[in-house]
Amino acid sequence: MKKLSILIIDDEESQLLSLKSFLSRRDYQVSTAPNGKAGFELLNTKLIDVVLTDYRMPEWDGFTVLKKVKEFNPEIDVVVMTAYGSIEDAVGIMKAGAYDYLSKPIDLDELENLLERLREKRFLVSENKLLKEQLKEKFRFDTIISESGAMEEVLNTAGRVASSKASVLVRGESGTGKELIAKAIHFASPRKDKPFVTVNISSLTESLLESELFGHEKGAFTGATNQRIGRFEEADGGTLFIDEVGDIPLQAQVKLLRAIQFGEIQRFGGNTTIKVDVRIIAATHRDLEAMIKTNEFREDLFYRLNVVCIHIPPLRKRKSDISILVNHFIKKHSEINQKEVNSITSEAMDQLMKYDFPGNVRELENIVERAVVLCRDNVISQSDLPNQIGKVSEKKIFDPTDLEDGYETKVKSFEKEIITEALSRTNGNKSAAARLLKITERHLRSRIDILGLRNDLK
Repeated sequence: MKKLSILIIDDEESQLLSLKSFLSRRDYQVSTAPNGKAGFELLNTKLIDVVLTDYRMPEWDGFTVLKKVKEFNPEIDVVVMTAYGSIEDAVGIMKAGAYDYLSKPIDLDELENLLERLREKRFLVSENKLLKEQLKEKFRFDTIISESGAMEEVLNTAGRVASSKASVLVRGESGTGKELIAKAIHFASPRKDKPFVTVNISSLTESLLESELFGHEKGAFTGATNQRIGRFEEADGGTLFIDEVGDIPLQAQVKLLRAIQFGEIQRFGGNTTIKVDVRIIAATHRDLEAMIKTNEFREDLFYRLNVVCIHIPPLRKRKSDISILVNHFIKKHSEINQKEVNSITSEAMDQLMKYDFPGNVRELENIVERAVVLCRDNVISQSDLPNQIGKVSEKKIFDPTDLEDGYETKVKSFEKEIITEALSRTNGNKSAAARLLKITERHLRSRIDILGLRNDLK
């Protein structure tokens, strides 16, 4: 944290010189001005972090300096010094936007502590701004990796709803990226500078859920030794992402509905009604409509959450995204693990394309991360993929009831397997393999070329 740049404004020359000497010895960058107007002119020529101004001065008093500085740049902190300190003066100064005030004669230790607090505050504000900018960059819609039409529709809907206050229900299987979409909506919304708070219902017991969402008062239950605010209060002004909302018990659904409908909550164990301004984005992989029919989920809550519904398709339904995601994850995890892995063989990619990915994008990333870590070369091969990839894809491709891959793909895959098996049994002898398959050797060689098996058989 760099030292602050300070402007001291005081019509008493001895005070100016004394404070400048004290602060300069402590490595602060100090400028001085004998009156408010002269000090204000310095703001146009110098980068100032803090203005330390006297309260009683001719022409511009401390109030005027404070207002002028805040109009010029609200980021500059102002501390007012007064020999006529009173509660009324202090309240008025603070309401006008001062960081603090000091009574004359100035206690130099108090001044130094105050400036240190200011320095820490400015550092935290700067750090928070940087983190928010990084988050905004990370969760922009155009940073979500996809080229499939299905995902383009998802992103288009999310982009259009972002600027509204409407509740959004994001649906899809586990691992499809529901939270990623929720964050992108938040950071593209007018609430982007306010909190994005996440609560995962499935990770909470029923007894803790109400306290987690709405907070609790001291003594509300055994172990509640302090008051605690809940996720709704944390998210005030921003967005609350409720993950796995289908797992919320019926009793808590009533309170959640009231919070959404009226923008009001009560902490567990309390009677005070607290107003909150929260935008709700909920997510689930469950069939809420079926749960409504069995009285497991409230219909009125469903309609409150489902103002705009965004359904994220599973990865197996958007195979065109697999290649671009694989390359993205290779680059990402190569950098993280400091390895020079830069591509994947066509055979390994083919195996990934045939796999169903029950864990969706999350599973694909785990597979690629594992492959990058285990890879001995700079190219990921089939041997770097987990065993279940090939087994599951084989089971799927040879299942006559699963027609998703189409006739040509299934027939070619089966043909590859029987030719590979025949050559394996004959130790690569093509004449013997052809006899085993009851076809001519010429026919066998032709099929090996057409099916692209030659490289695999080397």
